[in-house]
Amino acid sequence: MKACMVAYTFYEGDNRVIRYAETLRKRGDLVEVVALRRKEQSSFGILNGVNIYRIQERSIDEKGKLTYLWRISKFLIKSAIFLTRKSIRNKYDLIHIHSVPDFEVFAALIAKFMGSKIILDIHDLVPEFYASKFNADHNSIFYKALIYLEKLSIAFSHHVIISNHIWEKTLVSRSVKPTKCTAIMNYPDTSIFFKRRKNRSDDKFIIVYPGTMNWHQGLDIAIKAFSIIRDVIPEAEFHIYGEGPTKEELANLIEEYGLSSKVLLKKPVSIAQIAEVMSNTDLGIIPKRNDSFGGDAFSTKSLEFMSLGVPIIVSKTKIDRYYFNESVVKFFEPEDEKDLADVMLLLIRNKDLREKLVQNALKFVAKNSWDVKKYLYLNLVDSLLDKQKK
Repeated sequence: MKACMVAYTFYEGDNRVIRYAETLRKRGDLVEVVALRRKEQSSFGILNGVNIYRIQERSIDEKGKLTYLWRISKFLIKSAIFLTRKSIRNKYDLIHIHSVPDFEVFAALIAKFMGSKIILDIHDLVPEFYASKFNADHNSIFYKALIYLEKLSIAFSHHVIISNHIWEKTLVSRSVKPTKCTAIMNYPDTSIFFKRRKNRSDDKFIIVYPGTMNWHQGLDIAIKAFSIIRDVIPEAEFHIYGEGPTKEELANLIEEYGLSSKVLLKKPVSIAQIAEVMSNTDLGIIPKRNDSFGGDAFSTKSLEFMSLGVPIIVSKTKIDRYYFNESVVKFFEPEDEKDLADVMLLLIRNKDLREKLVQNALKFVAKNSWDVKKYLYLNLVDSLLDKQKK
């Protein structure tokens, strides 16, 4: 089988896209990826047998709708040209489009007419994502237009993958039939995220957040909470790995609270590197807001921390209460920096509790890893291609 992944993301840092691509490649399929490019990267590369075409450079600094729309529209046009040219020469059997945005699926317009099967993989619900990103009301024309575009995008695809079971219910209620939608979570790849011995020898207590710097992620709340405990636990540091539109505001907040030597903003790194960073962490944190987007958005980092044997603090959002309880994570009340600070202190001071969370979490991810769940994806792909042959 010849397959192509299309994603408005940096491939090397997107574990969900990597999992799909490498899973197909390992079973013998030819896999190509169309993605974004960082300044220091070349336009073409090969990673673990996967051909990567980086068709557009991007800096994640969009703060306005028009800037964001222009960049994703440009990617849509470039990826459409790429897929059309490739399809004319030797068509893809499968094109797997990753959203955000969901209308990226129309890049495969010509390819679909030439016989390619199309999967639309919705990582985040676009209407809720944009409403959160740009503070748009759910009754606005903008939001309603995105719902309509979601329906069109889904109708164009042969099948839809959604990244958690709450969002599956939302999609089924408004845009897709249950038989055309499959929930596949961001399960950790245990060949990368596995428990290992720490190689640190310092006396610091390191707390880490790895991921995007968007408002709904609640990093400002975590920084304020850390400011409460910094004098009580002088050996503690908070390291934030990633990039995003709120980076400048977070840097200013760190400066305002006098935390420059304790809260460190670090550049994003590859999946393999971040796994090593996370494994050397004493405590992970997922401080999301419990709004209409963040409350339903599942963080892949929670399961990755668990696989690495690192205890985590998680905002008590709707989605996290759906999957977890306090035997595997330690909750704090969303958007409450005082409660988060109290939970930080509790876990920093209580090594036995941290170890208990780790052991329970390892049992949980043993049943919820990509090795265990990848059959969901492979069966879906084979089913689509079997229908194509018939």
